[in-house]
Amino acid sequence: MDTFLFVPNTTSKSGTHIKDAIDLKRTMSVVVIALIPALLFGMYNIGYQHFLSLGKLAENGLFDLFLFGFLKMLPVIIISYVVGLGIEFAVAEMRGHEINEGFLVSGMLIPLIMPIDAPLWMVAVSTAFAVIIGKEVFGGTGMNIWNPALVARAFFFFAYPSKMSGDAVWIADKADGFSGATPLAHAASLVDATSKSAAEAIYSNSGLSNVWDMFVGLIPGSVGETSVIAILIGAVILLATGVASWRIMLSVFAGGYVMGLIFNLVGGDNYYMTMIPAWQHLIMGGFAFGAVFMATDPVTASQTQTGKYIYGFLIGFMAILMRVLNAGFPEAMMLAILLMNTFAPLIDHYVVQANIKRRMKRVKVKA
Repeated sequence: MDTFLFVPNTTSKSGTHIKDAIDLKRTMSVVVIALIPALLFGMYNIGYQHFLSLGKLAENGLFDLFLFGFLKMLPVIIISYVVGLGIEFAVAEMRGHEINEGFLVSGMLIPLIMPIDAPLWMVAVSTAFAVIIGKEVFGGTGMNIWNPALVARAFFFFAYPSKMSGDAVWIADKADGFSGATPLAHAASLVDATSKSAAEAIYSNSGLSNVWDMFVGLIPGSVGETSVIAILIGAVILLATGVASWRIMLSVFAGGYVMGLIFNLVGGDNYYMTMIPAWQHLIMGGFAFGAVFMATDPVTASQTQTGKYIYGFLIGFMAILMRVLNAGFPEAMMLAILLMNTFAPLIDHYVVQANIKRRMKRVKVKA
């Protein structure tokens, strides 16, 4: 408990094996700080979307919008931390080891990737599943093979699909008849358009095609995933402190862009998802958030330098592939990351084996 809440008062005098001052607590704290811009803007956007749906946006100031979002978001954050940390404390007591800071980040990520109208008990059940099945059964912090926050979202999606899909879950207390569809979901719905011009006309007339709104984040969606600007601020913090891998971030965006270009070249004219510019895919849905905060999880990502490029590229590639081909589930970033979490050890294995073979050839040549 002392190491979790405070800085330990015991220090090594000699024979230390510390590379730098960045320990687990500092690493987790940096990630939480990097999430703050997305969290704060997400709270504002909750209020923005709510009052927009009621037609009362002009009557409420910035503080009113933020306060509404704060009051809606606070219980979700509390539930996430209380349930997650409660389980971790109990497991630590049973195993007889110290409590670590591993859930500090997951406890913040889970509320940021959930629909704002998700019932609190569902958030609690999803969090418990993620901590127990996605983390503790593997040995706890540093031993899990899947990102715990994404395990919580995956459980929520498959256990309560009606609360994770459709138009009604992305805006808090929205007015009846107001469409809460995200731009990504709306684009995926344009399957029946008879021509390219028809699909583009339908999408443009919907009022959801403003790229600037998608970049800023004034759109419906999960709390932390809407604002690309806030996400990029977090990315700068993670990269400047060396907490996240730039190789993974870069390769995720590269993989998504390449797959988007392929669909632009070979896609049909009656499905808008194949006509979306490749770069626009990168700012839609949870792609940017997943690339910056989820794919870069040092525990579940590839560890080798070459493996990080392969791992990240395949995440972006698979995310856009599943997004376009599966109209029923256009938000495929979650599944792409969980899939590559599974294959990350295999990628590292073959990268290491390739390095061994190359070095063995060098030895034989010198001999």
